[in-house]
Parts: sequence; structure tokens; C-alpha cells
Amino acid sequence: MRHFLSRLSPIWPALLLACCLSLLASCGGGGGHHPPAAGTGSLTVTIGGLPAGVAGAVTVSGPAAYSKTLTASTTLTDLAPGAYTLSAASVAQGTPTLVTQQVQVNAGATASASVTYAASAPLALSLQEVASGLNAPIFLTAPPGDSRLFIIERAGRIRVVQNGNLLATPFLDISTLTTTSGERGLLSLAFHPQYASNGYFFLYYTNLAGDIVIERRQVSAGNANVADPLSALGILTIPHPTFSNHYGGLLSFGPDGYLYAGTGDGGSGGDPPGNAQNTNVLLGKLLRLDVNASSVAQPYAIPPGNPFATAGGRPEIWAYGLRNPWRYAFDVPAQLLYIADVGQANWEEVDVRPVGQAGNNYGWNIMEGTHCYNSASCNQAGLVLPAIEYGHDAAGGCSITGGYVYRGAALPELAGHYLYSDYCSGWLKSFSYSNGMASAVTDWGITNVGNILSFGQDAQNELYMLSGTGKVYRIVRR
Repeated sequence: MRHFLSRLSPIWPALLLACCLSLLASCGGGGGHHPPAAGTGSLTVTIGGLPAGVAGAVTVSGPAAYSKTLTASTTLTDLAPGAYTLSAASVAQGTPTLVTQQVQVNAGATASASVTYAASAPLALSLQEVASGLNAPIFLTAPPGDSRLFIIERAGRIRVVQNGNLLATPFLDISTLTTTSGERGLLSLAFHPQYASNGYFFLYYTNLAGDIVIERRQVSAGNANVADPLSALGILTIPHPTFSNHYGGLLSFGPDGYLYAGTGDGGSGGDPPGNAQNTNVLLGKLLRLDVNASSVAQPYAIPPGNPFATAGGRPEIWAYGLRNPWRYAFDVPAQLLYIADVGQANWEEVDVRPVGQAGNNYGWNIMEGTHCYNSASCNQAGLVLPAIEYGHDAAGGCSITGGYVYRGAALPELAGHYLYSDYCSGWLKSFSYSNGMASAVTDWGITNVGNILSFGQDAQNELYMLSGTGKVYRIVRR
């Protein structure tokens, strides 16, 4: 037997190969068929026509909920085969010659598409006065679908602008419940998303003891321009002992229908009690509350998904590590949250994170901006660093005033840009944010409008700047 096998051994590999080929042919693997095509394709997008350094704004969407925003020419790889839509938006120095186009991506191949911008005169902005004679206008907002403007005066009054006229009678006056000592006062107002049917709105103010009060009120039954003075329902009171600064102060309903509140770290300098990093206190936080069925017995509920809802911290907390978030904003189309956090002594910052991302630690008082605070080095693991920062210098300022991402109709070139200012410098700047990065920081040349206390947004998503001079301005095209 051994002799027989030794004689066959020279031809054994050939027989084995023939057998394998025969089996492949019987299973469809032979017979001259080509190897299977690659399962994905590529798409080269060329963006042209813009001046050097100017970012485009092209969103590519396609199968499997694919979406990516491009600011410059690139090749997208590992795409599922299918039809892709390219949507181009106007930018500050150009308008797309074709707003929407479709391209087919095939497996194993590279498709191509071009987006051409027609260069236009750069967008220029100016401010149009809409109200004056106000006492420290600290915030502006409007109910959904409403043409009126509601302006909050820090001393405790809410004023109404209707048909371009500032009404003499306040919508609400709680001046006997608050004080303007330090950074105290009536700081913001949020209308319930169903305000048109339920008449509910929410206040954020400091009481006479200096504590933070979040309260629900209701419009009167007989006059849409006057609130019911007896409708107060306390939602939450947050102790704020010792110091009269760093209250945060913005209430806003998120796209999830829950009420958010940005609180300051409790005051002084450097957060001496360590409140911002302490998840057992509500100072230095972004809170998230369910107020859709508020009652005296249960003023609020904890929404599902709050990161400390089950253990390890206060269940109201959505994010922490904030110093004094002087205005934050939800950009619903991009599902992003922008937080402007006032710095301590050297750096102002804007943080940008996905709307649904819970439990973010924004770094204070470990970090100030992208810099370690009070030490040469620090442990930055798990901290969210800002999208942009600016310093306290002649060209910078002293205290950031956060704004909004522009989503109005009057200035389409500005769509998707986040606008912000500085209390001391009073300038107006913006940047765009996509794919995890900020770009196109622009100074709009706005000057001589006084200390900027806040931004505001109306029901049509047009934006406003509120000045310490007592004036309110709409941001318009020059």
C-alpha cells in the first residue's frame, strides 16, 4: 500500500485541484463567472465657485438614513448603493446654481457630482431698532406661531410688542418678588409648546432670598396680552446661598418637549464649593424636567433618559460642569445643542453637542475653555471641550452672550450659522458647525450698541439683540 501511494503522490495535487474546480462549477462558483462586486460605492463631490477659504454648505443624504454635511470638495466612501440627494444651501458669499440634485451610487464604482456656487456680494448685517425705553431688557421670545414679541425686563416685568408697538401695560409684573442685586432678577421666560391651547408659560427668576425659582403661570382668560396674576404654580426652587452672581437663567423647551434650565455654579470666583462637578446639587448644571402634567402634588416628573435618574446623582440633571451658561440654544434641524458658558478670567467658550446626548461634563472647574484651570495640567478624560473659545483681550471681550443658530427666512445665506456676542465688546460674530468642527468664524462689524445682555428669537426664527441701553434690535440685511 505504501508503494502504491508513493506512486500516486506526484499526481495527487492535480486530482485535488480538479475535484475542487468540479465542485465549484456545480455550485455556480466556476464556469467563468467574475468575482462578486464590492458591496459599497463612493461619491466624489466637487464644490466650486466660492472665494478661497469660504466654506460651502452641501448636505448629502441617502439610503439607511445617511446624512453628511460638506463644506469643501471630498470623496465619500463605503456608501450603500442607491440614490443620493445633494442639497446645497446659500452661504455668505455665494448661492448654489442648482439647489437640489440626485446621483446614483453603484456598488464597486465611484460616482461624481458637482455643486457650483455663483459668487455674490458678501452678506452684510445691520441692526434695526424695534423697541426702546426698556429697563434692562434681558430676554426676548414669543409663543409658537405668534406675531408678538415678549420682552423680559430684569426688574420683573414682561412687556409685549404688538404690531410694532410696545404696549404700556405689562403682560406680567413680579417686581415685588425679585431684586436686581448682583446678577439677580427675572431672567427668562419659556412658552409651553401648546401655549395656544393651554396658555402655560414658565418663569426663571431669583426670589428675595436669592434662590432660583422656576414657576408656571397662565395667560388670563379674557385678555391675551395680560397674564393671570393668581395662576402661579411653583415647579422648583434651587438654593443659591452666599453669593449674588452666577445664576445662569435660561428656560427653554427642547425638541423632545421637555423643559430645560441652565443654572450657574453658585457664584464667587472659581466655584469654591465645587458645585459644577458635584452631581448631588443642581447648580452648574443643565436640568431637564417633564412639566407636561404639573400639579401641586407633583410639579414635575423626571423624563426617561436623564443620566442620574436611577442612582448616583440628582435625577433632574441632564449635563454638568458648567460655570455660568449665559444662554444655550437648540438647533432643531441639525439636532445640536449650543451652550455659551461664561469664563472665569481668561477664556469664553461655546460648547456644541448632539441634542440627545445625556450626561455630558463640560469641564468647569477643571477646565476653563480648552485650558486647565489653576494648574499646569489636569485630567481631561471624559470632558467635553468647546467648539470655539476666545480670550479676554482687546479684540475679545469679558463675558460671552450666547445666541442662536439662524433658521429664519429673511437671511438664507446665514442659515445654520450660530450667532453670539460679548457683554463688554458688543460685537456680533457667528460660526458654522458641521462634522464635529466649527468653521467660518465671521465678525459682522456691528458696533456702538452698548452692552449686549441677551439674544432673542421670535416665532418666525428671526433673531434679536438686546442692549443695556434699553433698546431691542432685529438683525437684518444691510
